[in-house]
Amino acid sequence: MPTLSRFLGIVIVMYWSDHLPPHFHAKYGDYEITVELETGIVDGKFPRRALRHVLEWHELHQDELWQAWDACSQQKTPQPIAPLE
Repeated sequence: MPTLSRFLGIVIVMYWSDHLPPHFHAKYGDYEITVELETGIVDGKFPRRALRHVLEWHELHQDELWQAWDACSQQKTPQPIAPLE
């Protein structure tokens, strides 16, 4: 389970060879969501402010997230992605 980024107490990860559709997992304390790469559809519950941060980060790093998904689907370690600043 590679960690892609950490910011504001949020950890962004992808799992090796995870199920479709392409997505990432975001964890914040006891909360966890998945966010689809293409649509931004969120599954799970997150505090409102933390969710806004994750969705902003998702918009800023589309290309890198697709590269990370491709790497993870091939059991390769993806490149880290810059945190939200």
